[in-house]
Amino acid sequence: MGGQDKGLLEWHGEPLIAHLHRKTRALSDDLIISCNRNLEKYAPYADQLVHDDEGDFPGPMAGIRAGLKAARHPYLLVLPCDVPRIDAALLHSMRDTARQHPAKPLMLRHNEHWEPLLCVIPTALSAAFESAWKDGERSPGRLMRKMGATALQCPDNDPRLANLNTPELLSAPNTVSD
Repeated sequence: MGGQDKGLLEWHGEPLIAHLHRKTRALSDDLIISCNRNLEKYAPYADQLVHDDEGDFPGPMAGIRAGLKAARHPYLLVLPCDVPRIDAALLHSMRDTARQHPAKPLMLRHNEHWEPLLCVIPTALSAAFESAWKDGERSPGRLMRKMGATALQCPDNDPRLANLNTPELLSAPNTVSD
């Protein structure tokens, strides 16, 4: 995105983070946003803001670790800011499926593709994430697959999983309503 803060880019007249906030607010009293800049702009959308404990933007695993440390409930739902088409039905299915497998992380999957940033992680696994980080692991997907992650299968080309992670995708006409 050319160095822009993706969560603050507009889609349908409001920042991407606003779409996710609206869809997740009713699910928790502990919305956590991992951000390393623009804290004052993200603050209205979160109960807590966390940031990487290392410089140079070490990737999503660092944000997940920060979220796991800060979480006040047994599970951490992880969503990237660029999936504003995710819907309540899928979020509820993620939560319900994760509860059926309380010792394992859950990741969305379509066809053979895992979505490691659309996941639910038991906070009891925080120490395992820390240990893996210290051992040099930087891929949350690889780590969760090693942990025997539960897959929540989604249809192939599910529009709810569309990553709007380029300027072209953000500005493209939308056939799925928000």
